[in-house]
Amino acid sequence: MKNIKKIIFIFLIFACLTAAFAPFIIPVPELEGLVSEEAFIDKDSKFIEINHVNIHYKASGSGETTFILLHPFGGSVYSWREVMDDFAQYGRVIAYDRPAFGLTERPMPENWVENPYGTKANVETLKSLLDEFGIEKAVLVGNSAGGAVAVAFALEYPERVEQLILVAPGVGGGRNPQFPTWALPIMWTPQMRHIGPLLMRDYQESLPRTIEREWFDQTKLTDEIRETHLRLLKIKNWDRAFYELVFAPAYPELRGLLPELKVKAYIIGGVEDRLIRTWYLEAVAAEIPQAELTFIPQCGHVPQEECPDAFMKVIETYLQSNN
Repeated sequence: MKNIKKIIFIFLIFACLTAAFAPFIIPVPELEGLVSEEAFIDKDSKFIEINHVNIHYKASGSGETTFILLHPFGGSVYSWREVMDDFAQYGRVIAYDRPAFGLTERPMPENWVENPYGTKANVETLKSLLDEFGIEKAVLVGNSAGGAVAVAFALEYPERVEQLILVAPGVGGGRNPQFPTWALPIMWTPQMRHIGPLLMRDYQESLPRTIEREWFDQTKLTDEIRETHLRLLKIKNWDRAFYELVFAPAYPELRGLLPELKVKAYIIGGVEDRLIRTWYLEAVAAEIPQAELTFIPQCGHVPQEECPDAFMKVIETYLQSNN
């Protein structure tokens, strides 16, 4: 019996040491050809430090009403290039890159004050941004994952939201069910963070496919548009930032909280959206107390890019009817 206990004890010690040190043995080579965010700065790019993160944004227009444009997963301020000036006819417009995307800084765990990538952090970033610009209330325009941030913000700070414009909003949940909350502390260990980039590099193949699926009319998806969106895969630490985003602190499921929204919501979807179907948006609209829903025919998941004229037409009709 003593020998068996000794063998078990030795085995456990060996298993613990293996778990502690084996991940550090796995090589994680740096991706070649990566550059800093500064390589892609535009003439109208601006930066502001929000909650210890250097946020990239673009602004246009002026007036009493402020529109905050929140891009989808894999997007950036570039996602709003076709409609920035159109929104500016109705007031001030600010589009910014959320952490892990665009030209916004990608702080790493060894340098940050707190994780800037999760939904809660995104809500606080938006609140601080409004504070920095002296904006009491804003119209939040969010596409896909940006719609989830808009909804989460409206739930926490309804007094700061004039109304919501949700473009194919993804509000079904804040995290991949393959990674339960109890597993997060494991994913935050130095060992897992070391090999984390390897887990994210599949996006080099999956993100281009996702971008293609976002568009119904593939003839409108030019090489320039595709390549500009994929610049994020050329920026240093994009893979580490994606890891921190995927395994950021958990946030409550938004779908069940929709009936608690206290602000008006206008939902826009593409009839041919292959990522978020029309029936899903119909269900979401029914669960929000003050919601209207419009579908744009012959359009996919990013109507502000693929069908900007039709998109702004329904936006203008809605804004005029609600003034």
